[in-house]
Amino acid sequence: MIREQLNILINLAASDKLVEDREAKTIHMLGKANGLSKEEVDEMLKRPQPIGNLTALSEDQKFANLYQLIQLMKSDGQVFKSEISFCEAIADRLGYKKEVISELATKIYSDPSITSDRKSLMARAHKFLKP
Repeated sequence: MIREQLNILINLAASDKLVEDREAKTIHMLGKANGLSKEEVDEMLKRPQPIGNLTALSEDQKFANLYQLIQLMKSDGQVFKSEISFCEAIADRLGYKKEVISELATKIYSDPSITSDRKSLMARAHKFLKP
């Protein structure tokens, strides 16, 4: 599962044509925290794969993907239109209305050490699930 999540993040990081150092560090940190070696993550960064089917994920997994996407989008201190569009497209594939990105982006911080009230954010995101 973590490989699929990291692949989504890698695709986001590359959506503006350049994976910034902060983005790469965040991806490496998440990989390491989930048992992947630096070499494994480096290989994934070099060869991003197409994003697979996301509909089979649980609501918790969908939210975790959304949360990490927004965190990574903000990690380099710049948010590009291509990144927003990518996040909205992934939100749609996860079963959310694209507006969930703007709703959550103001409440999710780029620094993983700054924690948000995930339960509250998940409840907000739930309102944007498509029927």
